Amino acid sequence: MQRMSAMNRKLIQNLAETLCKQVKHFNKTETECLIRLFNGLLGEQAERRAAHGLDRVRFRNILHNTFGMTDDMMMDSVFRSFDKDNDTYISVKEWVEGLSVFLRGTLDEKIKFCFDVYNLHGDGYISREEMLQMLKDSLIRQPTEEDPDEGIKDIVEIALKKMDYDHDGKVSYSDFEKTVKDENLLLEAFGNCLPDAKSTLAFEQHAFQELHGH
Repeated sequence: MQRMSAMNRKLIQNLAETLCKQVKHFNKTETECLIRLFNGLLGEQAERRAAHGLDRVRFRNILHNTFGMTDDMMMDSVFRSFDKDNDTYISVKEWVEGLSVFLRGTLDEKIKFCFDVYNLHGDGYISREEMLQMLKDSLIRQPTEEDPDEGIKDIVEIALKKMDYDHDGKVSYSDFEKTVKDENLLLEAFGNCLPDAKSTLAFEQHAFQELHGH
């Protein structure tokens, strides 16, 4: 048993060494902690699924319970952004790479991440329809509103007017990047897809607790 545990430790160390060369924002020890956390989460899944990686349900639970996300569409889209190879599972590499941007990304990295999340159809643009869909889900409707969709349509038109620099009726990556660099607050214009500072800190304290001597 001890030998197996030493072997596991060595495997995790080797994997962490490889991954932290590819990922900017975590050192080797932090990467090891994230791999162990990933393995723990896999242990809670059915064996058949665990062989592939973290499934959508388990990942959505993390987004909801740890990072306070409640919007189904947004959580599915964040899952897709982590799942780079589109195999419907998050591998350990996708987990560490995704968390690197999600928790500690630079503004440029976060702009790319949010754009990918908002680009629901994967065609390289955020269309009027996609904006409408996302804002419908993320805005709280007032019961007194006669036609809340009208208000959302107005917001979409305002967003397009502000972001659509080349006036083609949709927002390209360069439109989105230029807008957010001019006004950082518009990074999550179409729905919360990044953690706030409080939940980031809580997650890191939990994931890296052994580094802080807890």
